[in-house]
Amino acid sequence: MSSLFEKIGGRDAVNAAVDVFYNKVLADSRINKFFEGIDMASQRRKQIMFLTYAFGGPNNYDGENMRVAHEKLVLEGLNDEHFNAVVENLGATLKELGVPDDLIAEAAAIAESTRSDVLGR
Repeated sequence: MSSLFEKIGGRDAVNAAVDVFYNKVLADSRINKFFEGIDMASQRRKQIMFLTYAFGGPNNYDGENMRVAHEKLVLEGLNDEHFNAVVENLGATLKELGVPDDLIAEAAAIAESTRSDVLGR
């Protein structure tokens, strides 16, 4: 069976999704404050590697685990509402790129599986 990574179109699809996703995130007043002062080129690279891995593609992710990577943001107030906004933006991104609803639901479930670590629980 194909991975979600393969089903959505592989590396090119993930690269396109990350660009659209961050355009949405940076325009979203609910969460864009968490990206102030962030090197977005580096952030996009890490996100591409993470989503590639999380969606079942090659594991070249070399970033910190989700708990450590988001620790500072939790101290700054990152909470469930913010996490929900990120998942919403991911879903809207995949929809915009023509990904079928069942695969968007699969991506949302993968994102949801990181909630406790991202929020430091």
